Amino acid sequence: MPSSPTDPSPAGPTGSPINFQRLYRYRFRNVEGATKQQTWNEIAPYLYRRMGSPTRLLDPAAGMGEFVNALPGVERWTVDLVEHAGERDPAVKAIVADIFEADIPADYFDGVFVSNFLEHLSTQEQIARFLGKMRTVTAPGGVIAVMGPNFRYCAKSYFDYADHILALTDRSVAEHLYSAGFEIERATPRFLPFSFTGRLPNAPWMTRAYLRTPLAWRVLGKQFLVLARRPVTDEESP
Repeated sequence: MPSSPTDPSPAGPTGSPINFQRLYRYRFRNVEGATKQQTWNEIAPYLYRRMGSPTRLLDPAAGMGEFVNALPGVERWTVDLVEHAGERDPAVKAIVADIFEADIPADYFDGVFVSNFLEHLSTQEQIARFLGKMRTVTAPGGVIAVMGPNFRYCAKSYFDYADHILALTDRSVAEHLYSAGFEIERATPRFLPFSFTGRLPNAPWMTRAYLRTPLAWRVLGKQFLVLARRPVTDEESP
């Protein structure tokens, strides 16, 4: 993955022979952690409002936890293969486990945030399995937000990154979410820029200005944002 707004676990997918700690150390060698967190301090509250301000929030591929760190005062859970001691807010309930094996309460979270994760999975069936689990842990009426690089707008550089496996777009992710039992509320093909090392505004005031200017998304946006909701009753599910 490029140096995008949120980073996957340094351990990477379970069973992979890739040394992800070294891979990401090289990839992010020119990116300061403080800069990423400052950027997320602007992006996370914006996304949180778009999700309807959930009170119980899950980030199932949290990495360093920049998203949840930016949202104090909310019940926040994370899942990651690696324990990032000292990098996450201590108030966050952190589960160190493979997301497919993690013990997460069912029907509990009214907000689930997934960023730059699906493209690292090995098959479309694995995406379906993951989103099926996310539907199980989402409370009826809860919202899931899925963000990631949109192959339609960054095809030339999409596979420049050693851990990108699946080419995804807003449309394919929306289909996956609907198939998993969610109802699509809004799909934004162009949202954030592709990379921290690219043209993503790093100064907080520039990030705020970018988020308030959807016209700029049409030029710089390379990542999709899809919002979907779990139906309140099973009868509403497809």
